[in-house]
Order: sequence, then structure tokens, then C-alpha cells
Amino acid sequence: MFNKIKNWARKLKRQIFILYFACKDERVPWYSKVFTACVVAYAFSPIDLIPDFIPILGYLDDVILVPIGVVIALKMIPKSVLTNCEVKAEEMMKKGKPKNWIVGSIIVLIWGLIIIWAIIKIYRLIN
Repeated sequence: MFNKIKNWARKLKRQIFILYFACKDERVPWYSKVFTACVVAYAFSPIDLIPDFIPILGYLDDVILVPIGVVIALKMIPKSVLTNCEVKAEEMMKKGKPKNWIVGSIIVLIWGLIIIWAIIKIYRLIN
């Protein structure tokens, strides 16, 4: 059973890399790029909708939301693009996850703004 889970996780990681390269391809429609970019950003982001330290619930978003997003995004991308991106993804799997500090900073900034907005709303509600 552990090997099944490990293979599933490896396959999911490969699919996320495929989506990462598909986001950069000009043959992908803009709406697919936007959705795919959100899925990839969420998958690579260290910040989750439900924090991982919450028992059981913390991993549900990783186990449910990411795979659903991946499946939807893969259906939105043309097959010819997917075949090209699969080759690139295989190479990337050997090297490791891409590091883009600018995009990472933007993701952290967005989450920070959401948290500040929520705190302001809660503060106004209380007072």
C-alpha cells in the first residue's frame, strides 16, 4: 500500500511539472493558462488553504484539491502541448523543482494581503 501511495505522489508531481511547462506554452489558451498557473502555484506554494499542522484536515486539501485541479487543467490543455511538456517534465523530475523567487514572493505577498484583509474585517466586526 505504501508503494501505491508513493507511485501516486510521483505521478502527481510529474503532472504538476507538465502543467508548469504548459503554462509557458503559447499554444495554450489564456483561460487555461490562468487556471493552470493557479493549480501549479498552489501545488508549489508552502502556504495551504488548510494548514498541514491541523490533523487529518491539513492534508485533505493536498490530497483532494490539488489532484482535482490537475485533472481539470490537463483536460483544458491541447494534447500536442501535453506531449511536448511530458518530455520537459521528465527532464525536470531528474533535476528537481524549479525555484522562482519572484513568483514565490508574489504568492507570499498575496497570502499576506488576504490575511491582513481578514484581520481588518474581523476587527471591524468585533468593534
